[in-house]
Amino acid sequence: MEQIGLEFDLGPPPRRVYSVGELNRAIAALLGAEFADVWVSGEISGLKLASSGHYYFTLKEADAQLKCVAFRSSHRYWKFKPQDGLAVLARGRVDVYEVRGEYQLLVDLMEPQGLGALQLAFEQLKKKLAAEGLFAAERKRALPRFPRRIGIVTSPRGAAIADMLKILSRRFPGLHIRVFPARVQGEGAVEDVCRGIEYFSASRWPDVVIVGRGGGSLEDLWTFNEEAVARAIAACAAPVVSAVGHETDVTIADFVADLRAPTPSAAAEMVVPSRAALLERIASSRATAAHALRYRLAMLERRLRQQGVERALGLLQRRVGRGLQRIDEQEYRLREWVRAALDWRERRRRDLDARLRRFDARPRLAASRRRMETAETTATQTMRLALARRRSALEQCVAKLLQLSPLRILERGYAIVSNQRGIVKEAAAAPAGSGIHVRLAKGELDAVVEE
Repeated sequence: MEQIGLEFDLGPPPRRVYSVGELNRAIAALLGAEFADVWVSGEISGLKLASSGHYYFTLKEADAQLKCVAFRSSHRYWKFKPQDGLAVLARGRVDVYEVRGEYQLLVDLMEPQGLGALQLAFEQLKKKLAAEGLFAAERKRALPRFPRRIGIVTSPRGAAIADMLKILSRRFPGLHIRVFPARVQGEGAVEDVCRGIEYFSASRWPDVVIVGRGGGSLEDLWTFNEEAVARAIAACAAPVVSAVGHETDVTIADFVADLRAPTPSAAAEMVVPSRAALLERIASSRATAAHALRYRLAMLERRLRQQGVERALGLLQRRVGRGLQRIDEQEYRLREWVRAALDWRERRRRDLDARLRRFDARPRLAASRRRMETAETTATQTMRLALARRRSALEQCVAKLLQLSPLRILERGYAIVSNQRGIVKEAAAAPAGSGIHVRLAKGELDAVVEE
């Protein structure tokens, strides 16, 4: 029998339409299931610490990059502080930030991986000097218990020297301190630091020498990873304390020095004794125990999550993290808006200030004041000249009067004779026995006429 084939036109399959949010959530579910626990290597770039406590950064290599987020609850137990340019291994899970439709790595753990060529040079020099015995414990000298003279080699304009001088003065007033000014980074820094160490070594003046600077990147601190600086520290006649950067920064100078201080401020505290040293050690031990206890509790919490509640807490944590991420974005936008508004108001103020200067009456008042002062000076000089001329005429009249005065005649030996009737001009006017009055050039006489 011949079979008859039947064909039916069923039409196109029904379409499945996703909303943007549904598609993002579907992709997040797929990525979360496939990449729930991955390790990623890369270099940190664009690191930002938001006010919420979250780290935002990018892991990148030569031709690829990956956005990453480390929530505050995850990175608070890390043993180092991330920074730009640091090569790391990051462990976490892939998630989708639905607001921007971007996938990102939610980082739980992070380990430093190295810093490339600089790190290789660091390790090579470290092995070389260690083989020569410059790091040996037996060559380390103990610091004097009560140093009186302290030499410091650092930049005179940095915050490190200000902190050290303040702490040294507070912990032990009356110390003799000499600072050798030196550049601590850039061209000529190595020569300056070596010159300062050699100066204190040759002078035999200090009881202890502090060499250091404030924090910075590996490139900024590289002066203290140079072989010349290391050998100058090793050859110094006085014990040397290395105080370079922050506590997490390690340099070749730290290994060669007789004592390594985590910071310049800590160096000032370690060099000079204080009654609070025991209390500080107790506080440090307490902090270490608290850190160990927090780490133990964190491990127990992680085990508890793995036993059943990890999924629920993870979902809640991601939702809270996304909300805080939105808040961070709004905060960035608000800051930009406020900055733009302030810039516009500043430009407006400058424009109004320039217009106000054009109508300022103070320059005209100053010109009028100068004209008035000039007229006053001219009037004063005119009056003085007139008074001088009148005074000269008066003096001439006085001189003439003095020349015509009868008193001048008396000075030549003459006298004025008078009686009750007046001036006696002839002998008959003063008969014998009458009294007369005689005025001389100096003094007067009363007399009686005898003949």
